[in-house]
Amino acid sequence: MRTALFSSGKRFHELKFKKEQDFENLIVDNYKMLFGEKTVYIDVKNKAEGKSLGGVIPDGLLFDISDKDNPEFYLVEVELAKHNFYKHIFPQITKFFAFYRNSASQNRFIEKVHKLVKSNNALNDEFMKYLHGKELYKSIKDAVENSQNILLILDDDKEEIHEVQGIYNDTWGKMVKVEILKKYHTGEEHVLTLNPDFEEVELVDTSTVYGADQTYSEDFHLDNVTETVKSIYQQIKNQMIRVDEKLIFNPQKYYVSIKKKKNFSYIKIRKKKIRIVVMLPISVGREMIKKHTITELSKGVQGFYNGECFKVNIETEEHLDEVISLLKKAYDYNN
Repeated sequence: MRTALFSSGKRFHELKFKKEQDFENLIVDNYKMLFGEKTVYIDVKNKAEGKSLGGVIPDGLLFDISDKDNPEFYLVEVELAKHNFYKHIFPQITKFFAFYRNSASQNRFIEKVHKLVKSNNALNDEFMKYLHGKELYKSIKDAVENSQNILLILDDDKEEIHEVQGIYNDTWGKMVKVEILKKYHTGEEHVLTLNPDFEEVELVDTSTVYGADQTYSEDFHLDNVTETVKSIYQQIKNQMIRVDEKLIFNPQKYYVSIKKKKNFSYIKIRKKKIRIVVMLPISVGREMIKKHTITELSKGVQGFYNGECFKVNIETEEHLDEVISLLKKAYDYNN
């Protein structure tokens, strides 16, 4: 069943893609609009052979550099929903899981991507524009090693995703972010829709979109992370429980929230660092946080969290006292 959009007295008809290449071209041509101005998309098929990237053969590589201190990386797989899921999509995504579990493969991949970018003036200039003097190799390395993101872009819903997210919770449920991209047209005019908004792809539980009812644990989030990250999380938890033993650390798909009457912070655990969204005005964060970096969040993301908030980035166990003090402030402010 196709959907029609109506705007300014015009009817826009949904376009069904016959060729996957046409769908891929739509993404390449519009990635800044779809994913954000401070993103870099590498069209792997046209810029590199799969073997030259260490055997990982996605359709694209996406770097989100909206936070230059903590860039995000995504292996991008573009698929038409009409393709057979278990014969075509499932095995391809499974190869990406293996890549993220193999540090040697990642190291080779990082070297190849760095070489590819340096050899392409347009790509290199694009990275430099957003990194503001930060070293390219280190930025690529940090993004790949800390991210375990797979962005699966479809032209329509795929019911099988619900099935595998429930069965393979630690891979499909954890790593795969799903976007539904549609194109509507009337004459020469066209409209694109992307669900969810890419700004919120790290926030929206796609298992909810597909009707799954999942439960998550702290172990789910602490799997395959460094001992330093585990220690940081435990120290934060221990210190906050001393503040109020009735505090709840509530694991959800993409974060662990801390709550009393309501959530006042959200802990996002990455492989080598922790990011905490704190429900306070950013002016408070800038006053209290001196040894860790903080990031201002967009109005859209703040709207998702229903209030003023910002992000604190933690990579070391040093100076955790200022983070604890900030969380205590958020606890008092919101409860």
